[in-house]
Amino acid sequence: MSTIGPKVKLARRFGVGWTPKSIRILEKRSTPPGQHGTDHRPARDSVFKRQLLQKQLLRCQYNIREKQLRNYYRKALRSRGNYDERLIQFLETRLDALVLRAGFAPTIYAARQYVSHGHVQVNGLRVNIPSFAVKPGDRISMAPKSWNFLKTLNLSPVPNPVAYLQVQPDDFQAQLLSMPHVAEVPIICEPKQVIEFYSR
Repeated sequence: MSTIGPKVKLARRFGVGWTPKSIRILEKRSTPPGQHGTDHRPARDSVFKRQLLQKQLLRCQYNIREKQLRNYYRKALRSRGNYDERLIQFLETRLDALVLRAGFAPTIYAARQYVSHGHVQVNGLRVNIPSFAVKPGDRISMAPKSWNFLKTLNLSPVPNPVAYLQVQPDDFQAQLLSMPHVAEVPIICEPKQVIEFYSR
């Protein structure tokens, strides 16, 4: 796993619940962790701090390391188009991210584990690399031997949860229709601030 340690602390730090447990905890304790978490005095955030928090928030939502995110940023600089949109496209077309968007996994951590353990196929071939770049037209499916395992988790994928994915929930299959636009991606982040952070 890329994220090591208590994930609820991260959720409380950013005020965002990305696991069922963290959502329950945030309803009871919405303050940041630590002895100063209950201090509600408004803090004077610098531009650097705001950019850093946005970068960390984006990194946590995709469960990737700092080196990976920096490499995606460099890749976005070498590509055509808006840098912030290209960055999100590279992140969102990761195999583990699309497994999550398709509803085949409850969290990004579970999606990464499913891919690593060989439960996921791309175009009928098993792929166990979470960072595998899915291309438009590729089909993502859960291995038939894994269906019973998924059904015991009471997972019920929603048909077409995002505009760029076509999902067949009964067969645990999904197809990437097109490269996603920033406005279509369900993330909580300001990608432009992430680009500005790395552009310093």
